[in-house]
Amino acid sequence: MTAVESNPNILNGQLVFRGTRVPVRNLFDYLLAGESIKDFMKDFPTVSFEQIRSILQNAEVAIQKELSA
Repeated sequence: MTAVESNPNILNGQLVFRGTRVPVRNLFDYLLAGESIKDFMKDFPTVSFEQIRSILQNAEVAIQKELSA
């Protein structure tokens, strides 16, 4: 199962963590602001650590592909 979903009925189709209304963008905003994953999970308890790990691993793969192109 994927960690994210996009549904036009949830936040106008923004990419959110599956089963929540938490935009994936929020995770990256937290990290860019210097906040920890622990802080993010405290503020968004509906998002699991496994979902966060999946998002970050997918981002790493995308970056590696971009660098290899």
